[in-house]
Amino acid sequence: MNHNPYNKCMKKYLLSFLIILSGTILAEDTVANIFKVNYKNQLFMDVEVALAEAQSELGIIPSWAANEISSKADIKYLSQKDIDMEHKLVRHTLVARLNVWKRSIDKDAAEYLHYGATTVDIWDTVLVLQIKDSIDLLIDDLLEIENYLLTLTKDNLYTYMPGRTLGQHALPITFGKKTSTWLAENRRNIERLQHVQSKINKSGILKGAVGSYLGLGTQAIETEKLMMINLGLDEPSKDDWHGIRDVFAEYALTLAIISKSFGRIGNELTLLQMTELGETEEYLGSKSVGSSTMPQKKNPRGPGDLLEYSRIIPRLSEIVLDDMINSFERDGEKSDDELKQISIVTEQMLDRAKPLLKELKVNKQKMRDNLDLTNGLILSQRLTFYLADKIGKDTANELMHDVAKFALENNLTLEEAALQNRIISKNITKSELKNILDPETYIGLAVKQAQLIIQDIENKRTK
Repeated sequence: MNHNPYNKCMKKYLLSFLIILSGTILAEDTVANIFKVNYKNQLFMDVEVALAEAQSELGIIPSWAANEISSKADIKYLSQKDIDMEHKLVRHTLVARLNVWKRSIDKDAAEYLHYGATTVDIWDTVLVLQIKDSIDLLIDDLLEIENYLLTLTKDNLYTYMPGRTLGQHALPITFGKKTSTWLAENRRNIERLQHVQSKINKSGILKGAVGSYLGLGTQAIETEKLMMINLGLDEPSKDDWHGIRDVFAEYALTLAIISKSFGRIGNELTLLQMTELGETEEYLGSKSVGSSTMPQKKNPRGPGDLLEYSRIIPRLSEIVLDDMINSFERDGEKSDDELKQISIVTEQMLDRAKPLLKELKVNKQKMRDNLDLTNGLILSQRLTFYLADKIGKDTANELMHDVAKFALENNLTLEEAALQNRIISKNITKSELKNILDPETYIGLAVKQAQLIIQDIENKRTK
């Protein structure tokens, strides 16, 4: 038998075709299109074809019947208008589609369409394919963002700035060190999606009304396996997951984690763009207006949107998580609509993040200037460590607390306050003190950290 796996290229071609057929021409594939009715209807037919071909290979139904069903698996034979009219009569979503489709299939072959299967298995497998396709596109989005973050990090390896804890200047870092954490987190999110996709790929299902393969014959397990291979999925799990749905919950929770990653970036960029900091700025074009009445404002729109998505997506994931609690073998409410929504909204979030990170304006001079806001006090730790070798760690620590307080109370630089202290001036020269209080020489391994993260990510991208 000639297996026809639903590989990524074929799906993208089909999606583009269906978009044109529906009268909506888009520049690229989107998750939203995966959940449009024509694409869903095509997936429904593909699932039924995969079933018929598997049954044909195992001698359960005639090969001529499977061939006829396969030859008519085209969206032109399944008009949504006809489905809607049929649904008014039969009040069943899948039966309505079968009845419409059968009008184009040879009557004898139509007897073998949907042979031994149950509705929920077909729709569950369609949903699995939709989620699988969605993950492909979401991973593509994250890989594109990863490329922007690589560039941002490389360009700012030596962009010196204050490292802050609890909103206060702590120690000097580089902006590249900061963005390298975004880069590493984004890669972990790619790997999270790949991990959950490996489970989605095993979630195609053909197990019958109560999940015990009744009605599908003695070769049901082999039929299910072949059917999923025909669809480009992996060999399915042997358990009946319909009433459990933990894999879908894991997918939704993964999207929630991803949303929080971008919410963190949005929050950080909102703060860095504050008037008092001015270290980064979202590029909005030369004619953008921040406020209708306050022309001086440069409101961070993209960062604010990321924060909003980071609130919406976890709420949707909670509904999918709740759907893990169902009654008995196959009863309970299904969260298909929420899975659709959370997939689409996640794509919208990533599309919002792309231009923000690609075109982010980094005010390197402002970052460097802000290092001096505390008049050298950001280097207090360094001077303490230097003195510890000469007067002891505890003594040096207590002394520097007093010196820092003296500098703040008298509006002095750390250098001025230190030179006025008898103990410090006795143990350090002016030239030594000036070198110690240069923030650009006190960033630890910030640059090396970022470089190692870049190297790790680029190695993964080439595999």
